[in-house]
Amino acid sequence: MNKSDLLVKLKDNKIVAVIRGDNEEQVMKIVEAVYRGGIKFMEITFTIPNAEVVIAHLSEKYKNNDDIIIGAGTCLDIVAARMAISSGAKFVVCPHFDKEIMKLCNTYRISCFPGATTVKDMLECLKYGADVIKLFPGDTFGPKAIKSFKGPLPQADFMPTGGVSAANIKEWLANGAISVGTGGSLTKGAATGDYNQVSEEAAKLVGLVKEYVAESN
Repeated sequence: MNKSDLLVKLKDNKIVAVIRGDNEEQVMKIVEAVYRGGIKFMEITFTIPNAEVVIAHLSEKYKNNDDIIIGAGTCLDIVAARMAISSGAKFVVCPHFDKEIMKLCNTYRISCFPGATTVKDMLECLKYGADVIKLFPGDTFGPKAIKSFKGPLPQADFMPTGGVSAANIKEWLANGAISVGTGGSLTKGAATGDYNQVSEEAAKLVGLVKEYVAESN
């Protein structure tokens, strides 16, 4: 899947699952559960031990399935970003802006979603070709912040992460988010081995997005 197609699919699906876990086995089960629930974008965070290996194994497992997109999250430096891309990540997410990570992703035509919380940093993200700006932590600002930031930056696309749940996903989208990143509320069932709960929460979020789209048309 090329970069342009990925961005179109992101805007259509509107949800990125932020996946954290204690080990590869747990992460694999979480990804399977989230995908069963209908979410297609998987952000495998570099807080996971040997995250690049997990990304490589997931990329291999789903290499013939264009319906699921494996990316990398919490890439704090260019080393992590390079490992993610080499392992097959189709997008890279950072909690901050790093021009070297941006240049690396641009070189390999990989979408990068850098984090920013000020107009100054958001402008830097745009200057270096960010396709989507991650507003993190989203719960610190609230959904109305997207509309406020789009006042001076109407050309920017935002993806809030942190505090996004079934209770507020429609509000985030209504205020201008093109997608959301959600993890804690989505995958909490995994802590007790209840992967059916993870699938059910994913399906609930997907259903709410479909409702929002229908109501907006």
